[in-house]
Amino acid sequence: MYLRRCKRTRGENQHAYWALVESQRTAQGPRQRVVAYLGDIEEAERLGVKATAECATVRQGNLFGEPDPVPVRIDPDRVYVERARQFGGAWLGLELLDKLGLREFVEKTMPCGREEVPWSMMVFILVLARLLDASSELSIAEHFYSRSSLADLLGVPESKINDDRLYRALDALLPHKAELETYLTEKMGDLFGIEYDILLYDVTSTYFEGGAKLNEQAKLGYSRDHRPDCRQVCIALVVSRSGIPLGYEVFDGSRTDVTTVKEIVEMIEGRYGAADRIWVMDRGMISEDNLEFLKENGRRYILGTPKATLKKFEQELLSKDWQTIHEGLEVRLCPSPDGAETFILCRSEQRREKEKAIHSRFEKRIEAGLTSLADSCLKKKHLPGTVERQVGRLLGANSRAQSLFKVVVNKNEDGSAFIEWEKLKAWQEWAQLSEGCYLLRSNVKDWSAKDLWEAYIQLTQAEAAFRIQKSDLHIRPIWHQKKERVHAHILVCFLAYVLWKTLAQLCSRAGLGDEPRKVLDEIKTIMMVDVVIPTIQGPVIRKRCIAKPEKHQALLLQMMKLTLPESLRIHEM
Repeated sequence: MYLRRCKRTRGENQHAYWALVESQRTAQGPRQRVVAYLGDIEEAERLGVKATAECATVRQGNLFGEPDPVPVRIDPDRVYVERARQFGGAWLGLELLDKLGLREFVEKTMPCGREEVPWSMMVFILVLARLLDASSELSIAEHFYSRSSLADLLGVPESKINDDRLYRALDALLPHKAELETYLTEKMGDLFGIEYDILLYDVTSTYFEGGAKLNEQAKLGYSRDHRPDCRQVCIALVVSRSGIPLGYEVFDGSRTDVTTVKEIVEMIEGRYGAADRIWVMDRGMISEDNLEFLKENGRRYILGTPKATLKKFEQELLSKDWQTIHEGLEVRLCPSPDGAETFILCRSEQRREKEKAIHSRFEKRIEAGLTSLADSCLKKKHLPGTVERQVGRLLGANSRAQSLFKVVVNKNEDGSAFIEWEKLKAWQEWAQLSEGCYLLRSNVKDWSAKDLWEAYIQLTQAEAAFRIQKSDLHIRPIWHQKKERVHAHILVCFLAYVLWKTLAQLCSRAGLGDEPRKVLDEIKTIMMVDVVIPTIQGPVIRKRCIAKPEKHQALLLQMMKLTLPESLRIHEM
C-alpha cells in the first residue's frame, strides 16, 4: 500500500487530497485499488498513515482487516452523491454472458497477446453496447462507455476505449465466427433443452450508407428494407423452432434466395452433422434443382409453394372435406400422384379478407386509370403506342389485379387511339375461390396436417429474428465499407441477438413470456452512484452503491433468479 496525492478542479479552484492505494494483480494486468480517500490531511497524519500502510504491506495483511475499527463522526450536511452511471443493463448483460459461459470461452479462444487491453474484453464491450444502446464504434467510445458502468464492472478505464481499438477488436473477432456459432448452439441446447429437429431458413437484406465501392459483396438487389437505391448484402439465417440461431452466412446483395439453399444446407450439415432434421423454407427458396438436392440422402422438408401451383388443386379447393385447425383456419391433405410427397392445402379466413381487400383496391385503381385514359383519348388524339405504354405502366403498378382486365388499344381512321376493356369473369371466380388459400408440400409422411402446418408457420421465428436485429439491435444501415468489417459488424449483432434470446428463455422460464424487450428496459434504469461521506475528523469516505430496485424491478429479478449486488469496490483506473 502507498499514499497517492490527487488533484481535482472545481470551477476555478484546484483541491488536493490524498488516497490510500493498494496494488493488485488481475487478468488484465496490474491494477490499483483505492482503499480510502483521506482528504487534505496534515503532514503528521500523513506520515502516520504511510507508516501503517508500509507495515501492513510488509505483513501482507489487509489494513481494513484489523479487528478494532476506528470510529469516525460523519458530517451529514456535506454528504452528496456523484458519478451517476447506468448500471442495470451492463450488469444484466454480463450475467447473460456468464450464463452462457461466453466470457470464459472468448477469453480462451482469443488469448491475451501484447495488447494493452485484451481483445476479448473489447469484444464484450462491443456486444453489450449493441444489446443496450446500439450505435457506432465512435459513439461507443465517446458516449456510451462513459455513461455506463462497464468501466467499473470490467476494470477497463474510459481512457483506454477509443474507436480505433474497437475497430481492431472487430478484426480480431471475425476469424472465430464458426467456433462461436458451434459453441453457442451446443450451449443453448444444454441450458434450455433446445431441440434442433426443425431448422427454419430465411434470407433478408441490409443496406449500406455510402457507396461501399471497396466491398465486392455490396450490390444492388431486391431490398427488403425498401431501399432499392442503396447497395446491400444478403444475410441467410438458420434458427430452431424457438428462434435460437444456429448460424448465418453473408451473400452478395444481388444474390437471389433460391441460389443460397444448397450452400446453407451443406454448411449446417458439415458443422452439426446430417441428422434427421426437417428443413422449413418459404416459397422463395423453391426450384426443381433445390427439390432434387433436398431429396438426396433422405433429407426431409416442409416447403411453401408458388401461388400459381394452386391452380392444379382447383377441385380439392371445391371439396368440403377440410380439417379445422383453429377458428378461421382449415387444412386438407392431398397426396401426390407418386405418393412421395404430401401437399397441404391451407385456407385462412384472415388471409382471405386481406387478399380480398388488396384485389379490390388494385381493381379500383386500374378501373379508374383506364376510364381516365379512355376519356383522354376522346378529348385529344393520342398515338396507339403511347397509350399502350401508359396501359402497361398502369397494369404493372397494380399487378395483383392486372389479370382481371382484358385491355385492347385500337386505332381510329385518323390514326388516333381509343381503348376498349372488360373484366374477365373467369379470373373473378378463381380469385373468389383461391383468396386466403396457400399450398405447402412435404415428404414427411408420419405427421398430421396440423403438425405440418404448425411446423411451417414457425418460419415467423426467423422473420422475428430479422425484425429484432433491424429494430432493436440496429444491424442496418451498415456504415462500414470494407468486407471484413461488415462481416464482423454482423457477427457482433449475431452475438447480441444470442444474448437477447438467452434473456427471452429466462423470461419464459419465469413465466414472463418470451419477449424480453420490456424486462431489459426496466432493468436498464437501475443506476449506480458514488456516495461521498465527509467526516468531522477530515478524511472522506466514498462508497459506490447500486440504487435499490423498485418493487416491480425487484420482482422481475426474483422471478428470473438474479441477485443484484448492493455495492461495488472502487478501483483506481
